[in-house]
Amino acid sequence: MRFILLLLGFLLYVSSSSSAKQPNIVLFLADDLGWTGLSSFGSDFYETPNLDRLAGKGVKFTNAYSACTVCSPTRASLMTGMYPARLRLTDFIAGQNRPYAKMIIPEWVKGLDKDHTTIAEALKAGGYRTIHIGKWHLDFPDEENQGPAAHGFDVSHDKPVGTRGYIIRDETVKQLGLKSNYVTDYLTDKAIDEIEATDDKPFFLYFAYHVPHTPIEGRDDLVDYFEGKRDNALVHKNPSYAAMVKSLDMSVGRVLESLEKEENLENTLVVFISDNGGLTQRYGKHDEFTENLPLRRGKGSAYEGGVRVPAIVYWRGVTPVGEVSDTPIMTIDFYPTFLDAAGISGDSSHNKAIDGVSIFPVLESPTEEIDRDLYWHYPHYHAGGDGPYSAVRSEDWRLVEFHEDGALELYNLKHNISESVNLIARYPEKLSELKRKLDLWRQSIAAQMPVPNLKFDPDRQNEVVRINR
Repeated sequence: MRFILLLLGFLLYVSSSSSAKQPNIVLFLADDLGWTGLSSFGSDFYETPNLDRLAGKGVKFTNAYSACTVCSPTRASLMTGMYPARLRLTDFIAGQNRPYAKMIIPEWVKGLDKDHTTIAEALKAGGYRTIHIGKWHLDFPDEENQGPAAHGFDVSHDKPVGTRGYIIRDETVKQLGLKSNYVTDYLTDKAIDEIEATDDKPFFLYFAYHVPHTPIEGRDDLVDYFEGKRDNALVHKNPSYAAMVKSLDMSVGRVLESLEKEENLENTLVVFISDNGGLTQRYGKHDEFTENLPLRRGKGSAYEGGVRVPAIVYWRGVTPVGEVSDTPIMTIDFYPTFLDAAGISGDSSHNKAIDGVSIFPVLESPTEEIDRDLYWHYPHYHAGGDGPYSAVRSEDWRLVEFHEDGALELYNLKHNISESVNLIARYPEKLSELKRKLDLWRQSIAAQMPVPNLKFDPDRQNEVVRINR
């Protein structure tokens, strides 16, 4: 009996020791923040000192990608580790359509199916407290029992009732006793409250910001500040947009300060990334948004500007200080990376068809390479970008296939990051190689394809119909 008691005591000790070693995980997701949207990634106007310091302490990824050129599919990839095309969740929910365009879009899945195990569910099963803050955007329209709580999150906070855009109405501010009427500040308060309420249990905090997504509406004092710095000679010049980015950075700084105060930062894996590239145009308008130069175009487009995003990872004692990694990574990679960091095996209770890989080796050694290709499939039209397309990145090469007419564009990103020189005539063998890879990948996941539209009307092909939620 004594031996059994000693054995049980030893097992409890090992279990508690193992649990104590599990890191907290904090995932910051910006909304529509382009590749050059941070000072440390090249902005000549936006101010992001907190994120810049985080990059200086951790690893800055120069070839990080969202899994889609719009938001909901990328969010689904973060939650499941799978390509949007595999999930058949390939557009923002509930989507939009061009009824008179050349192609008819497929009947895609307009929500995250509960059959898929989310990273929140996997971490929760492994002993984590799971916290969601901000935007979700993965629910089926008009269905009940959804939201973060239905996908593994213990608690969830979003905009308070009585909010219009990013501004909380005065009566709600007074009723709730808020110090700020700006949504980002409100959500940051909620995140800090949840951090302070967490006991010795490891936690997963998913902070999904609304900014700098439209409407372009910054906090008044920050807009005034940037109005005083406006310079039309700069690439980035919109004071309201700059204010939104600044509010995001201030929020990240406050959360990190809270983690430090609660003595959690020492054992916390921190990830910052964006859900897609910055919006550069919509309905013919440009000046009210941002720029992703030197990348081509932005959100909704087939080019690098739509999917290459800023990314920073910091984990004290694991990531080297102030390193830069050129290794391509994608949002599909964080599901297996978080499981790896938490010491949770991807057993039968987790998704079987994970497309991402753990980037843990790259975090430890930023020059480490990952031997794989990356793919995109967007069989839709978007008001801010191009028509239906697929793409593959293989080493420094990127092939884009447009489905309206089958046009192909081949670029070498090492020598032509702006994708301005189409190399299909100069490198026919590379073209054939990548086209075959793209075809085989689409076949392997049964990617849904658009089909010719019998109602095509060249005079009305650009008419956009957004599907109401």
